[in-house]
Amino acid sequence: MKKRFTLKARLNSFANAFRGIGIMLREEHNAWIHCAAAVLVTVAGLLTGLSRTEWIAIVFAIGMVLGAEALNTSVERLSDVVQPERDERIRRAKDLSAGAVLFCAIAAAIVGLIIFLPKWFPAI
Repeated sequence: MKKRFTLKARLNSFANAFRGIGIMLREEHNAWIHCAAAVLVTVAGLLTGLSRTEWIAIVFAIGMVLGAEALNTSVERLSDVVQPERDERIRRAKDLSAGAVLFCAIAAAIVGLIIFLPKWFPAI
C-alpha cells in the first residue's frame, strides 16, 4: 500500500537525516578528518577569493566526500549487525565501501589542487 504524502512525514525524514549526520559527526573519526579538511578548504577559499564556479566545485567535492563517508559508515554498521563474526565477504564489502570514500577524497583533493595551485603559484 502506497503511503500518502504528508508534510509531517517529510519533516520526519529530514529529522532522521539530520540525526544520521549527527551520529556520523559524533562517532566517526574519519568524518572528523573530512570535516577538518572541509573547514580548512573553506577558509582557504575565502582568503583566496574563489569564483562562483570554483565554489560550486569545492562544495560539490566536500559533499561528495562526506556523503561517501556516511554511506561507508552505514555499510560497516549494517555489516556488523548482519554478521558479527569475522567473515571474508563482509570484510571485502567494508573494504570496497572504504575504497569508495578514498576515491572521492582523492578526486576532491585533485579538484582542490586544480583550483588552488594556479592561484597560489601563478607560474604553474
